[in-house]
Amino acid sequence: MESPKFTRQQEDFECLHCGATVHGNGYTNHCPRCLWSRHVDVRPGDRASDCDGAMEPVGALYEGGRTVVVQRCQRCGHSWRNKTAPNDSRTAVLDLFGRVVEDPRG
Repeated sequence: MESPKFTRQQEDFECLHCGATVHGNGYTNHCPRCLWSRHVDVRPGDRASDCDGAMEPVGALYEGGRTVVVQRCQRCGHSWRNKTAPNDSRTAVLDLFGRVVEDPRG
């Protein structure tokens, strides 16, 4: 079965954790200031999750020349990986390194 194609949607939002106004670019899925997000997707961009819980950044991984933030939903425990964006807080990302975190891919 083929997975649905990602649909880019520009969405602005207010961060539920720190209150920052975030201007989305169609790929934005977390707050660049605190790295928190909301559990709204089953697959990236589909907005099909009915959980709507807060996704806490719990760790960071460096792989293939990219930094990835691992988040865990505070409501249902779902884990997710997000690539960092150029405008993400460098301090917030660096603070996540060194934490022991399981890769959600298994």
